[in-house]
Amino acid sequence: MNHSSRLPRQRTNLTLDPVKLEAARRLGINLSEAAERGLEVAIREAESALWLAENGEAIRSSNAWVEEHGLPLAGKRLF
Repeated sequence: MNHSSRLPRQRTNLTLDPVKLEAARRLGINLSEAAERGLEVAIREAESALWLAENGEAIRSSNAWVEEHGLPLAGKRLF
C-alpha cells in the first residue's frame, strides 16, 4: 500500500468511450480503481521520459567515453 492510498479520495469527472464503459460495468470493473491504476502507469511512463530527457546527454557522454577508452577497471575483472 502506498502513501497516497491513505489520503482522502477526490471526486472527478471523466469522459470515457461508451463501449469501454459498458464493458467495464458488465464485467464488474471498479472504474475508480482501474483509472487509478492507469494513472499510475501513465505517471511512471511520464516520469521515466522526463528523467531520460534530463539525463540523456550525460548517459550518451558516458557511453561515448567507454566506447573510446573502455571500462576503467576492465583489466581487474576476474571473469
